[in-house]
Amino acid sequence: MPFPPMPNPHAFAVLLLTAFALFLFSRDKIPLETSSLLVLSLLAIGFEVFPFHGGDKPLHAVDLFMGFGNEALVAVCALMIAGQGILRTGALDPIGRGLARLWRLSPILSLLITLLLGAFISAFINNVPVVVLLLPVLISVSLKTGQSATPILMPMGFSTLLGGTSTTIGTSTNLLVVAVAAEMGLRKFGMFDFVVPAVLAGGVGILYLWLVAPRILPKRDIAISDSSARIFTAHLAVVEGSPVAGKPLTEALSLTEGKMKVLALERGEGNAVMLLPDIILRPGDHLVINDTPENLKEFESVLHGTLYSVGEEEVPVDEDNPLHDDDQQVAEIAIFSGSRLNATTLNNFRFVDRYGLIPLALHRTGKRFQRVRDSIGDIRLRVGDILLVQGARDKISELKQSSDVLVLDSTFDLPYSKKAPVAMGIMFAIVLTAALGFLPIAISATCGSLLMILTGCLGWRDATRALSAQVILIVVASLALGTAMLATGGAEYLGQVFVSLSGHASPALIISGLMMLMAVFTNIISNNATAVIGTPIAVSIAQQLGQPPEPFVLAVLFGANLSFATPMAYKTNLIVMNAGEYTFSEFVKVGIPLVLIMWGMLSFLLPIQFL
Repeated sequence: MPFPPMPNPHAFAVLLLTAFALFLFSRDKIPLETSSLLVLSLLAIGFEVFPFHGGDKPLHAVDLFMGFGNEALVAVCALMIAGQGILRTGALDPIGRGLARLWRLSPILSLLITLLLGAFISAFINNVPVVVLLLPVLISVSLKTGQSATPILMPMGFSTLLGGTSTTIGTSTNLLVVAVAAEMGLRKFGMFDFVVPAVLAGGVGILYLWLVAPRILPKRDIAISDSSARIFTAHLAVVEGSPVAGKPLTEALSLTEGKMKVLALERGEGNAVMLLPDIILRPGDHLVINDTPENLKEFESVLHGTLYSVGEEEVPVDEDNPLHDDDQQVAEIAIFSGSRLNATTLNNFRFVDRYGLIPLALHRTGKRFQRVRDSIGDIRLRVGDILLVQGARDKISELKQSSDVLVLDSTFDLPYSKKAPVAMGIMFAIVLTAALGFLPIAISATCGSLLMILTGCLGWRDATRALSAQVILIVVASLALGTAMLATGGAEYLGQVFVSLSGHASPALIISGLMMLMAVFTNIISNNATAVIGTPIAVSIAQQLGQPPEPFVLAVLFGANLSFATPMAYKTNLIVMNAGEYTFSEFVKVGIPLVLIMWGMLSFLLPIQFL
């Protein structure tokens, strides 16, 4: 069948820009916010200079910005805020504690229950709080039982993605597909209209994650499994004959090339002297310093001093009396969406001063822990980063009560506030009013997020941090592209091309092919962009085939949710990847079979129910 002719120059330009947008969205080195703004700007400038008058209604540049008020985007933002309220109050904490107890009894059965519970909760709540809840539970259990955490963290993360596909509010992708389809004149999907194929296919996916995936993944210790101190506080005594005896402190710092960080100066037991750069060092003075054992021994050698452990100033450090610091503890902390550390540096945040903890290393996307302590304070952090920190046990405990980071260590202790039942009640009301049709999800979620703030479950500052500029901008840019494709006939043209390439294939095969195409796109570019751009194309294909559009739209919805093959496909993938120290190839090895399982099951189920 020959290719159809291009309807008009505007459609050609829009399709070129769409291809360019998909290319930009797939580039890791270009922030999605920048790519989205660039696409939106180019599109707006193009239609401002060359307005389109060929359709039923002229399309002007201002029409492209209507996405900022789109019902689905409002619902997505409101649910982000409500989910942050659940996270801040620790409303899911009792579930986590119950799972932790269950894991001690039967690990195999507990893994299945964890996968099912994660999927169920994620059907109604953004999966980020669910992953944030379950990560410390699973890491804690693995450390206490002496088992590796790597075979179970990735299956847990994927189970929350499976659960999110089953309802209209499970993911932002679902909300966007349903909203775009409704704007095109389709009947609006109810909350549970596609729950049957989602649950049946998801059930097979859960079995794969329970029985097969843990055997594919390697068993290895993650960095937190070695909880011994990396940084030690010690006393370096100035002795007779030392090159710095009778010299100012600046001389000692100069001899160590500025590497030595002096915390205090003691002149006699418990007698602290004001730390001034020009203070003269005397024999018998103790410099209180902290660093790695290697650096501490280097400072001892350079300054010809004597090194002592804190509290044991009578016994010099040697092979028989190594450095030790019994009060020190090492912990991993994860940066998640809404964290105040996201998009800033440790130095700008004054992390060391604020929490009294020393950052040791940074782990980011597929790389093992990098020991970059000297420069780590200047690295801009992002969602999914895992920091290895060290400090006193009471400081680690204080950090657990903070809402700035997620602490991953051997003691499962999430903050649980008196507002937790209130937050859970508000979330339940959001879901119930939307499910029963009393209010549209955009209104119920907006009212619920306002209640979260008014009842003190969430502060205004926390609410604003819950919003993701990346998600908002890429949704708006994708909606603008979708609007332009519809108005200029570009969506209809792509539908005609897809049908032409399909030849005489049956509608069921075309649905299957469309779903696979969306699955490929969602693992390379943004899932939200895939959903918004793919929905009008799906409707066009259905119209040309004379088939009901619902299964084609759902093919886009499910395909855009198959974000299992790459760690970049979904934000929780990055959090899980860094926490479990997975490589890219390990994600592909486990994720691609899950994509194929879900694709095969849904290709069979969608035509049966909807054609």
